[in-house]
Amino acid sequence: MTDLGAVFRPQLPPERLRAVVRLADASGLEELWLWEDCFREGGISAAAAALAWSEQLRVGVGLLPVPLRNVAITAMEVATLDRLFPGRAIVGVGHGVQDWMGQVGARVESPVTLLREHLDALRALVRGERLTTDGRYVKLDDVALDWPPAGPVEILAGATGPRTLRLSGAAADGTILTASTPPDGVRRARRLIDEGRESAGRTEPHKVVVYLLTATGPDAASRLRAELADEGVESVPDLGVAGDAGTVAKAVQRLAEAGADTVVLQPTGDEPDPEGFVRFAAEEVRALVP
Repeated sequence: MTDLGAVFRPQLPPERLRAVVRLADASGLEELWLWEDCFREGGISAAAAALAWSEQLRVGVGLLPVPLRNVAITAMEVATLDRLFPGRAIVGVGHGVQDWMGQVGARVESPVTLLREHLDALRALVRGERLTTDGRYVKLDDVALDWPPAGPVEILAGATGPRTLRLSGAAADGTILTASTPPDGVRRARRLIDEGRESAGRTEPHKVVVYLLTATGPDAASRLRAELADEGVESVPDLGVAGDAGTVAKAVQRLAEAGADTVVLQPTGDEPDPEGFVRFAAEEVRALVP
């Protein structure tokens, strides 16, 4: 079964989150995803609030930019969320947008090296290990969490390029792909992820989450075209979907057949009815996705 989610985009003010979360939880949506985009809303603070306002909803943060965060802080926050809301927080980490990282003085010479070191240390800490490491960027001296997660916690990585996709396969428990990934791109990503998994001798399942830019309603096609143009990807075939629940469900299924385990419907930045979008995903699209 393909998991289905929706995004609460940080173009919305934080005070809109509560209503969207409560609607998502009441309507049976599996996952609500949040973004830590600079300089809008904090991922962990928003996720904690969303989890507190809901009962069953899983809340994903996709993703936390690792140049902004000491890995010990990331581990403490992941562990706290999991102990407060067992099994309901999904956390992804990644390079972050390099221009934004430069704006705050956090841009590094080798983002891939930093992400690898962060993933290795983060996964060890949330497993409850005591860690000393002296990497290029991640340096820890006899660090262990007093309150590690009570059970296994998956750490996902956001990835686009081949090197990072292979790294995600080798060092993360799952991969987050952007809405600029068509079905053929999911297939290519899966192959690169599997190359990384094989190189690291990993055989456990590896979850792939894909965002799907989605518009519905009378002006859906024009809003979708405008956002694809703004992102400079209007010429990429099979990106995004505009239409009714049946049309959206078919697009979700194409991504699932290409290798996505979870498809997250991403509204356009000018979505006029965020609550209605969540209801559409949970009550109309979900019923049509196997």
